Amino acid sequence: MKPLVSIIMGSTSDLEVMNKAAALLNEFEIPFEINALSAHRTPEAVEAFSKSASERGVRVIIAAAGMAAHLPGVIAASTTLPVIGVPINASLAGMDALLAIVQMPPGIPVATVGVNASLNAAILAVQILAQSDAVLADKLIAYKKGLQSKIVQANEALRAIKYEFKVN
Repeated sequence: MKPLVSIIMGSTSDLEVMNKAAALLNEFEIPFEINALSAHRTPEAVEAFSKSASERGVRVIIAAAGMAAHLPGVIAASTTLPVIGVPINASLAGMDALLAIVQMPPGIPVATVGVNASLNAAILAVQILAQSDAVLADKLIAYKKGLQSKIVQANEALRAIKYEFKVN
């Protein structure tokens, strides 16, 4: 199997957050890889990874970083693949990372999800891949219907809760 999605993080301390992305890709049966690369400590390795990802079959990159959070942008600067940035809450409630990732210069886009929102990054990666894969598109539709079903069930449970002045 060759990876279609690459999950990259600045250090393994980000793995706790990025596990949600890995679990969703696994659930969708999408081959993926996970690596730790640092924009500041291993810049040559980041550049080599970025330049070779497409020819290795990778179609989407999910890049997580905290604090200065340069990793997603550095990767995006060296590839034409879509890069999804996941800001990590390492300091300042993750706002420093969010702003570092979202404020990319013209021509170097990084799609950015919320702080620690690796699940949304994986869903976005699935949505990108599903544009050219009908089987994956069907799985995505079923997943979204499952989300809808959870809310319907939650509302039913709320209706069963009784309070003296509750009217629904």
